[in-house]
Amino acid sequence: MPRQNTSPADFPPAILAQIEQLAQSIVAQRKSRGETQAQWASKLGISQPTMARIERGDPAVAMATYVSCLWQLNPALDLGQLLPAKESQACAPNASITIAASAISTKARSQKDSKLQKEVSSKAAAIEQQAQIERNFAAAKAALDFFKSPPF
Repeated sequence: MPRQNTSPADFPPAILAQIEQLAQSIVAQRKSRGETQAQWASKLGISQPTMARIERGDPAVAMATYVSCLWQLNPALDLGQLLPAKESQACAPNASITIAASAISTKARSQKDSKLQKEVSSKAAAIEQQAQIERNFAAAKAALDFFKSPPF
């Protein structure tokens, strides 16, 4: 079956309005940090014109690019929280990664060696960051599948 692409003009007005609100928030956050579009584009690995499109709320910009902007603002972002409870449970395998990271951190705190604590803490942070990336990817995929579904 051929892939169906939905033209941004065909998106429901509520979705377009939310993308525009998101864009306005991104602009406000970027400006409050005193950074230019070019600086943000460089950090995100995109062009300045693409950054300008994001800030205009262009729905044709790739979702991953919007998610990258959000993650730039909040690295603890968990898009999985946007999904209904049943969908969020699909990310349950990552719970074991989170538990492992927590156990490593606890072990580090119980140790007296500060160098070991820093090393273990760094590993725990890397594990948690990877788990967060996996959760965000799952949520982004679910959102993409949603947008690929037939219009309302």
